[in-house]
Amino acid sequence: MLRSPRLRLGLLLLSGGLLLIASGCGGKSQGNTQANAAPPTVQVAVVERRDVSLTSEWIATMDGYINAEIQPHVTGYLIRQEYREGSFVRKGEVLFEIDPRPFQAALDQTQGQLAQNQAQVNQAQAQLAKTAQDVARDTPLAQAKAIAQSQLDNDLQAKAGAEAAVAAAQAAVAAAQASVEQAQLNLSFTKIVSLVDGIAGIAKAQIGDLVTTSSVLTSVSQVNPIKVYFPMSEQDYLRAQKIGTNAASVQSTPLKGVPLTLVLANGEIYPHTGEVLWTDRQVDASTGTIRVAAAFPNQGNILRPGEYGRVRAVTEERHGALLVPQSAVTEMQGVYQVAVVSGDNKVRIQNVQIGSQSGSDWIVNQGLQAGDRVVVGGMQNARQGATVNPMLVAATKGER
Repeated sequence: MLRSPRLRLGLLLLSGGLLLIASGCGGKSQGNTQANAAPPTVQVAVVERRDVSLTSEWIATMDGYINAEIQPHVTGYLIRQEYREGSFVRKGEVLFEIDPRPFQAALDQTQGQLAQNQAQVNQAQAQLAKTAQDVARDTPLAQAKAIAQSQLDNDLQAKAGAEAAVAAAQAAVAAAQASVEQAQLNLSFTKIVSLVDGIAGIAKAQIGDLVTTSSVLTSVSQVNPIKVYFPMSEQDYLRAQKIGTNAASVQSTPLKGVPLTLVLANGEIYPHTGEVLWTDRQVDASTGTIRVAAAFPNQGNILRPGEYGRVRAVTEERHGALLVPQSAVTEMQGVYQVAVVSGDNKVRIQNVQIGSQSGSDWIVNQGLQAGDRVVVGGMQNARQGATVNPMLVAATKGER
């Protein structure tokens, strides 16, 4: 009975010692594991210094280079539509026809009037010839006192009257000729033609409609080249004044001679470049923008009025700019930062001053130097003072 408590105490002391030994060995093993753990891997890119072209972009809308509203010049009933809606038509091609019969009748009437007036001219000229003969016959007789002077005076007066009748008849012929020409013109106007080469729109009048000179039958838009409008801010306008073939001229058009790139609504780049045509006379006070018109070639009439897109143009050339990928820059409360990996693979969080965007890169104005390594991947491991394993990735060229 006395030995049993002693035995139990010995066993407790022995088990406690074993636990302490095991605990000490486990702690030492864990510490060695932590000490031997490899630093986390991060992806880094090298800060580059190179010349870049900075572009500006504006929302653009497309319109026909010429938009011609097709209206009749005479009033009448439509009897025929000669074109297919939405098709390409040539200048002078007949689109509609108005019933020509009333205009043909008017032409026939004026031609008959012209013939009648011409006959009156012939009659007046014959009368003039007779009175001229009377004067020629009676003049020497009157001088010889063979006839009374009053008879010669009557002959002269008759001749003057005949000359006036000829002049009046000729004036009537001229008026009748003008009426004939107007009737011929009106008859030609019954065939309504396209004013330009372009795409004809949907007809706004149907066969049998009575149309007048104020009716709009359809529209034809010249779309090759196509006109593109875009609003430019005052800041862009002032900067663009210094760019272009006529930049030294005060009267020059902004971006004149600078190739324009058109981005379509589906994100594709239009394969042909455009050029600026003109700018509006004033800045819109409500939007602070000025309207600019450009022209793009449109072979095949692919682009149509009413489409939207984006116009890009190089507005600045920056020499020796420092470029970092956008993925390397973080922003917090208006402060931009990058994680820089030093030569001993230590991370340093660096505040930077960001400038313009160049494609997928930022231009850094202050805070970095060419050759610095900045973290672009594995940012969760890029803590201040942390040791990392940098893995270099290829830098982008920043092209858009």
